[in-house]
Amino acid sequence: MTAATSGLPEAVAGIRALARPLRTADDFDPLLDRIADARIVLIGEASHGTAEYYRWRAELSRRLIAEHGFSFVAVEGDWPDCFRIHRWAADRAEPDRTARDVLGEFDCWPRWMWANEEVADFVGWLREHNAATGAGVGFYGLDVYSLWESMGIVVGYVMDRYPDLLRNAQRAWTCFEPYNGDPNAYAYATRMVPTTCEDEVVALLTGIRRAADAEGADPRDPEAALDARQNAEVMAGAARYYRAMLRADSESWNIRDHHMADTLDRLLAHRGPSAKAIVWEHNTHVGDARATPMADRGMVNVGQLVRERHGDAAVVAVGMAGHRGTVMAADSWGATPRVLPVPDAPEGSHEQLLHDALGEPSLAVFPPAGDSPWLTRPRGHRAIGVVYRPQHERFGNWVPTVMGRRYDALCYFDTTEAVHPLAVDEPPQPGAEQETYPSGQ
Repeated sequence: MTAATSGLPEAVAGIRALARPLRTADDFDPLLDRIADARIVLIGEASHGTAEYYRWRAELSRRLIAEHGFSFVAVEGDWPDCFRIHRWAADRAEPDRTARDVLGEFDCWPRWMWANEEVADFVGWLREHNAATGAGVGFYGLDVYSLWESMGIVVGYVMDRYPDLLRNAQRAWTCFEPYNGDPNAYAYATRMVPTTCEDEVVALLTGIRRAADAEGADPRDPEAALDARQNAEVMAGAARYYRAMLRADSESWNIRDHHMADTLDRLLAHRGPSAKAIVWEHNTHVGDARATPMADRGMVNVGQLVRERHGDAAVVAVGMAGHRGTVMAADSWGATPRVLPVPDAPEGSHEQLLHDALGEPSLAVFPPAGDSPWLTRPRGHRAIGVVYRPQHERFGNWVPTVMGRRYDALCYFDTTEAVHPLAVDEPPQPGAEQETYPSGQ
């Protein structure tokens, strides 16, 4: 018996003891009991293109919002795109438009990640919930991308509200202008010549922070200052991220996840001391990095940072896993996405054990002690990004994971299907940035 297969009977028995079928939203009751008074619930996905992950994550989020008063959903998406959805869903703006209309404005590759039928169903429900209750539950983006779009928004805001900062805004714009919207050009330029735009961006960000603090919230538009500041934060984070992304180390990943965790903290502060957050990101971001080899490579992630900042009792992390099926992904960066096969999980992996033990959609809520043989032994755990090559997945799509340390619960699906995009993705513009390790996550 090999190391990969040793302990399999005990692991299978441990899975069966913890899991229960997941057939309706009512089956989340044990997880809701575990969440109890948690302030932050992190809900992962093992790919950016699997319908079951999106549907069941939305089902859990509906219950958290409707029954437990969660204040907003924060996702692995760009701030400007998601803030438009937020305005539509929370402020009930543009009453003549549908969820599919608003999501159709996502114009950056990979569009299918958010512009899909599964997300449209959820944000449509969110708008109806807000209209019926007046709750104003938000939908925000956490990611560090959208440098040029964010810069345009900030300049427009400064011209309208803070003309004293216009000189700082013009300096930042002038610094980035030679790169013509190409983050790779900026990254390579800062590598060849040690001159960056960070000083200009930080001066602008500092000015916006001070002006917004002094002015206070505009009663006509209470979130206008938040939007301006967060777009400025994106500019600062992106300037650091693009400069670091050319190096083959962990720095760009860490910059991105620190930015997302910092954004989450700003949103919690903005929404007030009783605010509670739901986070939608890939497993690789929400599952604690310390339970994987990422920690040995000097990498941190949102799951680790949120636990360290807020305490284990305030955070519940829920992972996702699937044995086989199909997924929406591309075989190279910028290629047209298509439905790709997801092969059976290999022997000794978490997914193969779950298949042997359960064979149907299931929920496992982990005990705090986590002493089950399944929860304490590292095994491969599938991670599919926006770029996926099924024939080569054994070389880069399996993350050794101590399941009980990475998550507090897991949703498992034996057979999955691809998400349903609202439109076929167009190739990205020249120079569009690639996301960092693991591929496209």
